[in-house]
Amino acid sequence: MNYSNFGDFGMMGFVAPAFGSMIILVVIWSLLWKGLALWRAAKRSDKWWFIAFLLINTLGILEIIYLFGVTGAKISDFTGGTSEQPKQS
Repeated sequence: MNYSNFGDFGMMGFVAPAFGSMIILVVIWSLLWKGLALWRAAKRSDKWWFIAFLLINTLGILEIIYLFGVTGAKISDFTGGTSEQPKQS
């Protein structure tokens, strides 16, 4: 048997493209949440949270907990909608 031919893995030919697509989706998912959390932590002057987000990679889990659990953010805070009611005079 010739094991030096790395291009012939049988089913790996079908798995590799799906795996590559999955990796790209995970990277985009992580960058989205990390970016939102870093932005909010910097805006709130949460230095220790900012440092944690830079150093710890949790696929967005820690970032989501911070955004919605710690800071009380709402989805509308990031989608352009207003989360506050306008003040009436």
